[in-house]
Amino acid sequence: MRELLNDLYNTESRRILATLIRLLGDFDLAEDAMHDAFKVALEQWSQAGVPANPRAWLISTGRFKAIDRLRQQTRFESPLDDLVEQIAPDAHYVIAENADEVEDDRLRLMFTCCHPALPLEARVALTLREVCGLSTEAIAHAFLIHPSTLAQRIVRAKTKIHETHIPYQVPSLAELPERLEAVLQVIYLVFNEGYAASSGDSLTRPALSDEAIRLGRLVLELLPQSETLGLLAMMLLHESRRMARSSAQGDVIVLEAQDRSLWNRTLIAEGTQLAKRAFATSQIGKYALQAAIAALHSAAATVAETDWPQIVGLYAMLHQLTPSPIIALNHAVAVAMRDGPQVGLALIDEILLRGELSDYAPAYIARADLCRRLHRIAEAQATYQQALRLSQQQPERRFLEQRISDLAA
Repeated sequence: MRELLNDLYNTESRRILATLIRLLGDFDLAEDAMHDAFKVALEQWSQAGVPANPRAWLISTGRFKAIDRLRQQTRFESPLDDLVEQIAPDAHYVIAENADEVEDDRLRLMFTCCHPALPLEARVALTLREVCGLSTEAIAHAFLIHPSTLAQRIVRAKTKIHETHIPYQVPSLAELPERLEAVLQVIYLVFNEGYAASSGDSLTRPALSDEAIRLGRLVLELLPQSETLGLLAMMLLHESRRMARSSAQGDVIVLEAQDRSLWNRTLIAEGTQLAKRAFATSQIGKYALQAAIAALHSAAATVAETDWPQIVGLYAMLHQLTPSPIIALNHAVAVAMRDGPQVGLALIDEILLRGELSDYAPAYIARADLCRRLHRIAEAQATYQQALRLSQQQPERRFLEQRISDLAA
């Protein structure tokens, strides 16, 4: 039963939490209520059996556990039935159909967390934490900031939502454009965490990638613009390679060693078509550019046959549009593939010298690989060691340890 509930928590907890937040109107109360519901399930299901609709049971139980919590905290003279109505007049959690809204509580919650009244950084952090269930540490890694700073952003965002009565709803079509940037950024970061987990025993977290793609499709239905097309295209093209990126034992397989026959051609075809649609619009944004880069990788039969000059140009455009040390790093790696490792290494050293990626393991992995290609063995070993000190992902750590061992041999 405990294993069953663990699986249920992993697959359903964010849906349950999103619905409880809608019903209760309070983030922390909803999270406590959800955990209470799972505890009750562990006690009762072992005796009474698993209900026909576990998610509905957990939502209903969580809702009434929240009522119990409020009764313990506050003196109420009104009967329990009145209290139920006070928390959520509609006892049902099914969302009614509406032309301007989507029947998905997590999408509603996402737009609540991405309300323009909140700072952009807080919107993204709160959504990653509440909608997708990422840990504070994982989100901080994505932002390249300290976890305590990230935690403060989340607390302030929750307080702002509560104090200003930000509504729990998908905005009207007229309001969607101003909310789109934060929502797309959230989906992008969720996908990144799923595509390359920041920590843990697995290279990927497929449930997060799948969730990001699902949300991307929903947002595309709401607003079919260049950037929504580009983001979904980019995610599908990267997701197409998942089966080739690790061995049966879960070890990392680098791009040049991947069996490209394992790449999902259905996803590649859909992603490429979406990327073409994104580029057919009048405005080309950062996600459309990333989709184009991914499409070029997907079109090549080998690393050597990849159109590196065009990829270098696209990364240059991307960096000009949205300057970022990580984009600069990717540009440097592409330059190394086009012009040779010595040229790319000089660019990476400039980035590291500025200190912008001093705690970012992939920067040292890229540098070490170029040193290895240049037969600068001692320097490559030392740089791989630096990456190993920073890496928190077990498959990546095994890969780095193997590279260090191979160089020593």
